[in-house]
Amino acid sequence: MSRTSNRRLFRGLAAVVKPAYRSVARLRWTGEEHLPAEGGFIVVPNHLTELDPLTVAITLYDNGILPRFLAKESLFRAPVVGAVLRASGQVPVLRGTADAAAALTAARAELASGGAVVIYPEGTLTRDPGRWPMTGFTGAARLALATGAPVVPVAHWGDQEVLDHAQPSGRRTVSLFPRKDVRVRIGPPVDLTPWRDEVPDLTCPSDARTARLDDATDAIMRAVTRELAVLRGADAPAVLWDRRRGGRR
Repeated sequence: MSRTSNRRLFRGLAAVVKPAYRSVARLRWTGEEHLPAEGGFIVVPNHLTELDPLTVAITLYDNGILPRFLAKESLFRAPVVGAVLRASGQVPVLRGTADAAAALTAARAELASGGAVVIYPEGTLTRDPGRWPMTGFTGAARLALATGAPVVPVAHWGDQEVLDHAQPSGRRTVSLFPRKDVRVRIGPPVDLTPWRDEVPDLTCPSDARTARLDDATDAIMRAVTRELAVLRGADAPAVLWDRRRGGRR
């Protein structure tokens, strides 16, 4: 899938999905000038709810881009969102398996064709009590450094007013009316120049590269966090929530 292929399929999905989405949310975005006009690129959003893929997909689609998501496998089992992801040829990722490596290989081919790949570096819904981005997995950084593709941070806010998970129980709550405001902010590509000398293997990064990949990933997550802070009009935490430790590192 690229910016131009499967356009008929996307048009058909958009004709169904966009009116349904916009019946419950008013979507607005800024920063579309930061989307590369040509060539493959990687989109890295924050992760609030299972509604996120539709928010990101509609934003990109309305800017003439047909995205390919590398998304957590459980999203493909979510009502409505899962059906849309499967029908449009998106890629489920089962971390720690051969399927995860295959997903990155598919992403690399997509970038080479000039397409846009969407990766959620957090790998799951944020557990930060303030709903800020957490630390991330290194897949987006590895892919960017291996291909040279720019990484575009995308922050959004408001999805959680429609579909939310109460913390810490995780119980899902839905509020369809009245319509909620959902805003998206697209930031400039992340400067990964300090790590460009390192070109890690997509599937088996060596121990010597691990720290550099973590640093590049941290730069990506902080870029997303900065855009979200502007969107929310709030000060972001100085330290990211560590998804592994359940606290700020």
